[in-house]
Amino acid sequence: MNSIEWDDIRLMLAIHRAGTLTGAARLTGLSQPTLSRRLRSMEGSLGQKAFQRTGNGFSLTDEGLRLLPHAMRIEEEFLAMERQLQGAVAELQGQLRVASSDWFGATILSRWAAEFRRTHPGIVIELLTDARQMSLTHREADIAFRIAPFNEAGVIQRRFSRLSYGLYCSNTMPRSFPKAGSEVDLVTMNEAFEDLPDVVWLKKQYPLGRTVFGSNSREAQARHCADGGGLAVLPRVLAKGIPGLREVPVSEPPPSRDVWVGYHQDLRQTPRIRAFLEFVLEHEPGLQVE
Repeated sequence: MNSIEWDDIRLMLAIHRAGTLTGAARLTGLSQPTLSRRLRSMEGSLGQKAFQRTGNGFSLTDEGLRLLPHAMRIEEEFLAMERQLQGAVAELQGQLRVASSDWFGATILSRWAAEFRRTHPGIVIELLTDARQMSLTHREADIAFRIAPFNEAGVIQRRFSRLSYGLYCSNTMPRSFPKAGSEVDLVTMNEAFEDLPDVVWLKKQYPLGRTVFGSNSREAQARHCADGGGLAVLPRVLAKGIPGLREVPVSEPPPSRDVWVGYHQDLRQTPRIRAFLEFVLEHEPGLQVE
């Protein structure tokens, strides 16, 4: 027997499965004359007839039947190799560093990261929740979420979502709490962030209030508030996951904030960056809590 190639095996299996050259042509995408010519060439290479022509088309000869199990095993191995190669190309690999505020990372991004990695297990996500804003230009993070536009050179950014805020107290407080003009305890950001819109709003609404607990951690504020520490302005998507909080009705709601997402322009074609951005954009509606 002379040499035989994978294309010969494909041809043989296509004719066997279709039973005719016309049917095999549809399976292989080749023309009928081409198939007929290649069948003659294959049988010449084999030194024996693999098919016999009948009134119903083509059927395997005894020699062809002996070759069939080997051909099918070769096909199975070849297709498995193709799938392996395609999977290696399609599977995303590497580290992805994502920066955000503490509560957004713990409440939103950690949950999304788990779901994302079920689809892309080759990606390792490092979540950075430092109070300091990470520099995308200096590659301290690959992707960052901020409640302010980016001002670094070379950063591609977009408005990601709009967060609504509410006024909260512990659900152990009476329904009449807080009374207008009362000297209430306030739970808010620390002095470094006293110019934030929600901090200004809270102190304007309760000018007689006194700050009894300040923190740069929204989650710490939320839990202190739930424990009865005082009034706090919180993102609604955060507050809904903290037991013991009750939203206080107000005539003028606290100001909403935009969330921005950014990454350096040098990374715009990186597959894992693009895949993660597509994923979070699909999940963004989950942040809309009114």
